[in-house]
Amino acid sequence: MATEGKNPINMNSMSSSLARTGQWVFSQDIPTDVVVEVGEANFSLHKFMLVAKSNYIRKLIMESKDSDVTRINLSDIPGGPEIFEKAAKFCYGVNFEITVQNVAALHCAAEFLQMTDKYCDNNLAGRTQDFLSQVALSSLSGAIVVLKSCEILLPISRDLGIVRRCVDVVGAKACNEAMFPCRTPPNWWTEELCILDVDFFSDVVSSMKQRGVKPSSLASAIITYTEKSLRDLVRDHSGRGVKFSDPGDNESDERSQQRDLVQSIVSLLPSDKGLFPVNFLCSLLRCAVFLDTSLTCKNELEKRISVVLEHVSVDDLLIPSFTYDGERLLDLDSVRRIISAFVEKEKNVGVFNGGDFNRGVCSVSLQRVAKTVDSYLAEIATYGDLTISKFNAIANLVPKSARKSDDDLYRAIDIFLKAHPNLDEIEREKVCSSMDPLKLSYDARLHASQNKRLPVNIVLHALYYDQLKLRSGVAEQEERAVVVLPEALKTRSQLQADTTLAKENEALRSELMKMKMYVSDMQKNKNGAGASSSNSSSLVSSKKSKHTFFSSVSKKLGKLNPFKNGSKDTSHIDEDLGGVDITKPRRRRFSIS
Repeated sequence: MATEGKNPINMNSMSSSLARTGQWVFSQDIPTDVVVEVGEANFSLHKFMLVAKSNYIRKLIMESKDSDVTRINLSDIPGGPEIFEKAAKFCYGVNFEITVQNVAALHCAAEFLQMTDKYCDNNLAGRTQDFLSQVALSSLSGAIVVLKSCEILLPISRDLGIVRRCVDVVGAKACNEAMFPCRTPPNWWTEELCILDVDFFSDVVSSMKQRGVKPSSLASAIITYTEKSLRDLVRDHSGRGVKFSDPGDNESDERSQQRDLVQSIVSLLPSDKGLFPVNFLCSLLRCAVFLDTSLTCKNELEKRISVVLEHVSVDDLLIPSFTYDGERLLDLDSVRRIISAFVEKEKNVGVFNGGDFNRGVCSVSLQRVAKTVDSYLAEIATYGDLTISKFNAIANLVPKSARKSDDDLYRAIDIFLKAHPNLDEIEREKVCSSMDPLKLSYDARLHASQNKRLPVNIVLHALYYDQLKLRSGVAEQEERAVVVLPEALKTRSQLQADTTLAKENEALRSELMKMKMYVSDMQKNKNGAGASSSNSSSLVSSKKSKHTFFSSVSKKLGKLNPFKNGSKDTSHIDEDLGGVDITKPRRRRFSIS
């Protein structure tokens, strides 16, 4: 029979254990002679029934200084009162069910009580060992449940090798399911792993790595486990409704456990790039900042995010931080480190052409990041504690050449100036120093020219640029139509110039032939002159005509200009011009008179 406990507060548990014991103690005629204390429960039992199966209890009774032991304390037994009750039933020969939920605890209790086959054939330890091998560890789900039950049995469950056996079985079967799914959905096994403690989950992940599972399968398991384990934090990273009125609350047990969980998960992330969605990494970083994890944990997440920063949205970069009194802040330092690491990576891989970092040709990724940064600045511009130096520091992280247009940056600056109306002219100029007014679109310049919040020099820049654009509108259109000719087109243009020069030379030869024929006719007429006065008058009129002809030829030669290349060689003119008075002409550029 069972006896009542001394502590009145635990009367209900005592009475419950007494009632259960009374149902299976085989004989009410033989009085009990020992009380076994297990925590808050007391069991009234018979020594000879316990000693027959448990070598540990036999040693306690034999080694006791008291010749008549009436009370034994077994509060350290694995599994507590519930498991001891089943072990006692086994000693009394009462049937009970061994399941995947209690087999680990029963095996640990059997080893603790030394209920082994070495002490007694077909003992409890042998029974639990057979169940583990033949039933519990034959399936993935069963092995996971057994492994889960080992969490409250540490360190004895690890010392007895149960944890190692379960981890090996779970790792092997999970790898098999990842490569050859036999159920739907294919990733059902990742859901099963979510019941495990993070330490056992880490052991399973390490076991799967050793077996060569694909990193993508590991990433899937880690993502599912994180979303299940940090459900509230992952889904709502803003910390709304969370107030730390007492600084001591910041170190509560739950918060400390969550911090350790995040740090453990980050340490499990495979090194392969592109395995995790960027929003998942940003969610983890938000959790890390919110829980104030170690610097190593934050740096690792920042490094991973910087690698895929081109895919980050503005909402992902809004990382909150909190003070002890619950005031919501923004973790601008993390964002600055992420952007800086990305820009440095782009610089190192050689996406910039030329030596000047800010004038190089930027990659599409960097241009996309620049647009995200400008949108991020517009989002945080209304933040009251955002200083001018911090605003410019983030804006200037991205090279100026990465922005094809400064419209988004201008929008962020305008929102900042509107949210900080008390800035003087110099401070407003500092805010605008990161923007190039000449890279604004027409609509943005039009808005800037009428924006009273902007400093005067920015407005003047916008107006002056528009004035230049109006003056050079036609010229600009012509410049846009100009196409840089390749070398082949340049050769073609040269050929056209040579053809034009050849035509001019041909026209010059024609004029010289006409002059030669005219001179020959004049010589013939001169030989026949003097016969009559009519011939003489005709000769006079011919001389007058001669001056007129030479004048016309001189004008044509001046226009044709055969001496474009500086040559004045006239050797091609025949020597039979003896009758013509050819004297040295006056110094006149490229003409004959």
